[in-house]
Order: sequence, then structure tokens, then C-alpha cells
Amino acid sequence: MAFADRLATASAGVTLPLFRTALTADNKAEDGDFDPVTDADREAESVMRTLIRQTYPDHGIEGEEHGGERLDADYVWVLDPIDGTRAFISGLPLWGTLIGLKYRGAPVFGLMHQPFTDETFSGAAFPAAAPLTLYRRGTASGTLRTRECADLSSATISTTSPRMFTGTNLEAYNRVEGQCRLARYGYDCYAYAMVAAGHVDLVVEAGLKPCDIVALVPVIEAAGGVVTSWTGGPVTAGGTAVAAGDPRVHEVALALLNG
Repeated sequence: MAFADRLATASAGVTLPLFRTALTADNKAEDGDFDPVTDADREAESVMRTLIRQTYPDHGIEGEEHGGERLDADYVWVLDPIDGTRAFISGLPLWGTLIGLKYRGAPVFGLMHQPFTDETFSGAAFPAAAPLTLYRRGTASGTLRTRECADLSSATISTTSPRMFTGTNLEAYNRVEGQCRLARYGYDCYAYAMVAAGHVDLVVEAGLKPCDIVALVPVIEAAGGVVTSWTGGPVTAGGTAVAAGDPRVHEVALALLNG
């Protein structure tokens, strides 16, 4: 965890000075959509990768901007230097740096750092060890805990954008949102952190990459929540995701998503 903090601090040293500046964004999308990437994304990931190579040369790295190396290693770090680049280039503090660690393919540690608000959400769920969660803002700290929510009628749901769904996936998402009390859009990784902190009950998304979700799984699970694909399987390969603070509302959401 101390090393992950070093990674987050190093990344913030790149991203924070460039936040709310006239930063140019390139478009990674090839299908007419807009998938922005900036020099802040690329440089922050490079800094973290260098630290990992220096400190844990036997570990693998899977990054949003610079691909993978040693992915067959027992320990693999999964990095997203700026999850929420659209928010970043819009001057909105709803982005974060995601740092995850997989052990033999399973997420065992995750951290989300928001340097502008000086917040860190972390969670560890190593086998045969008690789950550990931590929230920090400045010098204040505490543990994370999801809240009880047995049914969708009292649930707050979040997704980054309904535009990430098409066809039957959009119909499935609408079935869930239609029964929720409140829906909020545009929060990327911050919504998942709010599930762990007990302020949001459900996040439903699709089209994710591993670096979008791996770091968030231990944070939510250690806080008492559950994260799966829409079919109830693991999310380490990306794709669809359902994150819930209460297993009961997770079960209801899965049933609706699957018709």
C-alpha cells in the first residue's frame, strides 16, 4: 500500500499541474466517437511504470496508454493514469488515477487517487487475510463501508454515460435505471468510490477495459460490496460491470439486466 501511494504521488506530480490548463487532447477512437488522451495520461503512466520496474522488476504491468509487459507474472500492476479524461479536459474534478494489483489473475489490491480533492480510496483483499479499506483526505482518514440497500426503489444508480450502451444493452440498462430512485451520470471511477463509501448503491457499465475496473474491485469488495460482470462472472478482462454496495440489490440488478 505504501508503494501504491508512491505511484499515486508520482502520477499526481504530472497530472495535477496540467489540470485546468490549455492541454491538447488527441482522439484514440477509430469509429467516429471521441476517446481523448493527453500528454498528462501518457507521461503519468510512464512515471509509474518506471517506479514499478525499479522497485519490483519481476512484476508485470498492464497500462491504459502503453500496453502490457510480463503479463504472465504472478503479480501484475494495472494502471489507468487518468480514468475520466473527458472530465479532466473539461476541468471537472471527477477523474482519478487507478492503481490495481492482480495476483495470479485475481485483483487483490486497488487504489483510486483524486489529486485535486486530495482523496484516496483504497482496498486490499488478499487471500487468507482480513479485508482492509481506507479513505484519506489530507490528514484525515477512516474506513470505507458500503450502505444497505435491499431494492432498487431506494437505490441511487450511476453510469458514466447512457451512450456507452447500444441495442439490447441499452434496453437492459434502462430496465434497471427505470426502477431506481435516482440516477447520476458522468462520474467514471468516482462513482465506484462512492459505492465503497456508502453514498451510491449501484454502478452499471459496459465497454470497459481491464484498467477501468480492476483497481476498483478490491476497494468495493473490502468495503462490503460486490463487483461482477452482467452475467455474474469476474470483470478482470473488462467488458460489462455491475458494482453494488449491497449483494441484495446486486442480485436484483443482474436479474433485470438478463431479462
